[in-house]
Formats: sequence, C-alpha cells, structure tokens
Amino acid sequence: MNSMLLKLELKQMLRSRWMQLVGMLFTFIFTAIIVIQQMALPDVEGFTRQTASFLNVLLFLLPLFILTIGSMSVAGDIESGWFSLLKTYPMTRAQYIVGKYMATVCAFILVVVVAFGTVLALGGFLGGVRLPLVFITLTLLCVVIFASLAIAIGAFAQTRLFALSQSLVLWSFFLLLLSYALMAIGTVVAGHILQKLTVIVIHINPAEWLRFGYFIFSDQASVLGPAFYGVTRFYSSYIGYVVYGIVTFLWITLPLLSANKLLQKRGVC
Repeated sequence: MNSMLLKLELKQMLRSRWMQLVGMLFTFIFTAIIVIQQMALPDVEGFTRQTASFLNVLLFLLPLFILTIGSMSVAGDIESGWFSLLKTYPMTRAQYIVGKYMATVCAFILVVVVAFGTVLALGGFLGGVRLPLVFITLTLLCVVIFASLAIAIGAFAQTRLFALSQSLVLWSFFLLLLSYALMAIGTVVAGHILQKLTVIVIHINPAEWLRFGYFIFSDQASVLGPAFYGVTRFYSSYIGYVVYGIVTFLWITLPLLSANKLLQKRGVC
C-alpha cells in the first residue's frame, strides 16, 4: 500500500502545473547565472562565483517552493476528504506520512536534476562548468529537510490556504526575519554576545545550517572570519562531522514525528 501511495502521489505532483513551473523557473535562473557570469568575467574565478550564486539562489527559492507545495499537498488531502478515503485502506499514519514525504522529495529532486543537467550541458559550450559534490549533496539535504518541514506544516494547517500562509510565514522567518533580527540586535549588544547568538541561529535555521555546512565541507570556513574560528574548527573535525550529521538528522525526523503526532491528536488516519 505504501508503494502504491508513493507512486500515486508522485504522479499527481509531477502532473501539477506548479511543479512544472518550478522546474522551468529553476532551469531558467541557473542557466541565466551561467550565461551572465561566463560572458561577463569568463576567466576570473568563474567556478567560485558561480557556485556562490547557485547556493544563494538555491537556499532562497527552493525552500519556498518545497514548503508551499509540500504543505498544501498534505492539507489538501485533509480538506478535500481524500484522507477520509485513505482511512478505509489498511494504512497507518506513518505509512501515509512516509509516502507523502518520499513523493515530495522525489519530485523536487527530479526538478533539481533537470536544472543541474541543463546547467552542465550548457556549461560545456561556454568553457566548462562543474558543480562540486559538496554543493550537490547539500542541495539534496535542502530538499529532504524542507520537505519534512512541509509535511509538518500541512498536518498542522489542514486547509490549503492556511498551509500556504504558514509556509510563507516560516519561510520569511528562516530566510529574512532571523537575519534582520540579528542585524538589529547587533546594534545594541556587545560583539561576543552577537557572536553567540549567530551560532545559535545557525543551528536553529535550516537554511543557514546548510550554508554553514557548505563552507565547512568545501574547506572555505575562512570566509566566516576569525570570530567563528572555534566553531569552524570544531565542525571541521571528525567529531564535528558526526555532530553535523546528528543535527541534520534531527531536522529531518523531528518534523515528521510532529506531523504524526498532529494527525494522531486530531484523529486523522
């Protein structure tokens, strides 16, 4: 039953106009970055600049689409009564959540693969473009983390409109409000306090957590400055890699467990 649900949900998601538009948008943006930067400064650190641009665009747009589409998919099932029909089948809450989660992950991974494939193909005609393995890995982590958050939002919202609004609020909080709040706090507190707050925000903000991981695993932690030497040195060690993996695992599993609890509390499935 779980595999059938996965196939059905994946087919419906790939047929969605939203998903098709997202795929076209990502392909267009990444292609535009390649063309503009290769034509403007083809021989000056193209690889570093392109990867930085890809990372910024990825961490800004991809979470937005995953949160909105993924959460509305779950909330839409509850609102439309599809959930009630599924309850007549021998399927547990956990199987439903895993099926929805895997369908969302697979759909957005396909979008990313199409965009990256187009970038690499076009880059071959413009002097060669490489996507580092660290960047690709963190892209996959971005998909699995924010898909998990999307499932939790959909279970909490139960209506598509509420899920959309909650997704936008959470996306704004992670990608905009936390950064602005840090800048505002930095004007009134001492530097060492701001440093500690920044480290905390890195751990509680999945987007910054992934950005931080890119700097660590690509050996570019020096861009964070000497103020974060202790943190970067720890996460550059073997124990730090393990801790990074544990925190990432918690970002994936805790929202899914919360979604299961929310559905159980509300008597769904």
